[in-house]
Amino acid sequence: MQDIEKLSQLEKRPAHVLLLDDEPSVLRALSRLLNHHKIQTTTFTSGEDALAAMQNQEFDVVISDMRMPNMDGLEFLTKAMSTSPDSQRMLLTGYADIEATIGAINKAKIHAYMNKPWENDHLVHAVKQAIDKYRLTKHNSILQAHVLEQNKQLNELNHSLEQLVEKRTQQIKQVLKKLEVKHKHEQHEHQATVELLYNFINANPYIDGKLASNIAKTCRLIAKYLKLNREKIETAGMAGFLAQVGLLAMDPALYKVPTSQLTDQQKKLYYTHPATAQLMLMPAQHLNDVTEAIFHQYEKYNGEGIPKGLKHNAIPICAQILAVARDYWQYMALNQKPDDEKQLDALSHIKAFSEHLYNPCIVSALEACARQLHKRQNEQAGSMQILNSEQLQPGMILGLPVHNHQGIMLLPKGHVFTKVSIAKLKQLEHHKPTPFRLMISHRANDA
Repeated sequence: MQDIEKLSQLEKRPAHVLLLDDEPSVLRALSRLLNHHKIQTTTFTSGEDALAAMQNQEFDVVISDMRMPNMDGLEFLTKAMSTSPDSQRMLLTGYADIEATIGAINKAKIHAYMNKPWENDHLVHAVKQAIDKYRLTKHNSILQAHVLEQNKQLNELNHSLEQLVEKRTQQIKQVLKKLEVKHKHEQHEHQATVELLYNFINANPYIDGKLASNIAKTCRLIAKYLKLNREKIETAGMAGFLAQVGLLAMDPALYKVPTSQLTDQQKKLYYTHPATAQLMLMPAQHLNDVTEAIFHQYEKYNGEGIPKGLKHNAIPICAQILAVARDYWQYMALNQKPDDEKQLDALSHIKAFSEHLYNPCIVSALEACARQLHKRQNEQAGSMQILNSEQLQPGMILGLPVHNHQGIMLLPKGHVFTKVSIAKLKQLEHHKPTPFRLMISHRANDA
């Protein structure tokens, strides 16, 4: 838990900015402005003194004037980059310093520059953005260190897992990199992140990606039935997709067999996967509600669950929905009977624990929705046209996701085909033994 403590300390520590300018009046003005916004500042009129301070303390942001005696801004920021590479570097420059500014961008890798005289609102906004980027960079460094430490422990337990651990480490590092990207539209950002993580779940040979997809669909149906708002419906669905993401950082021996076959010690480790998921998803601030639902998915309605022992309405509603949908599909997966009998058995199992493990309202919602699950899939398929890649035309809309033979999602539901995406799909098809069968709902201009 040392890494979590580091993250907590980082969140609690106030932002700290280093200011360098040979004019004390400029330093006073900048300090006054940033202090007003609860940002700590330390000022220097000498580049040498500023670099000495950076040897002993790391600053979120370093701001330097360009024109100064002895050491100019370009030289200082270049040295500052070597001393503290994670600190965000900003340059204050006059309109006449274009050539020097270009040099600073190329050599000192500055993240932003501001013209003198500056606009207060513009400068504060730029500094806050730089602070956010610095914090995100540190978050990722701590998380990557945590993953590496876990991998070391796994290697000590079982040397034969070395290749799998390395693969998982690279997967999680790629996920963390993707989470840094800020998309323009929040809905697209959520969906892209979930699809990316779902692909990593699907790529794991011991985790059933189809199970995650079924849980997600059921979570959405229950949330709609309960007339939750749009955001809660989306949160419930995404929590269903990512409920198992924490398993990616665990020993496969803990999840490649049913939990009933695990020892007591193994079960304790297994049920920490929601906490691991919380740590992995921490940089993705836009998924906070999803992370909360995953973290509390093993709470019980009677208050005897984990990790917090929450009871009744104190349990987040999306976590309550996830618990019902997850156990319904997991019970179905272990049942060898025909589909209709499996569905009835799973419903009976869930209803038997209503008010004890599950919210009775959500159990009733599952019972109502379960009747629609197979019917909904059949009706959905019947309203679509099945085409091959040669029949595709720009503007057509994909009715169901396209996956490769390993279960990796290539195109999401709702994708509007373009000439480029059609060409890429045909290229991928050359590596398949059989052509893609594409479910097309309608053209974009017919929607």
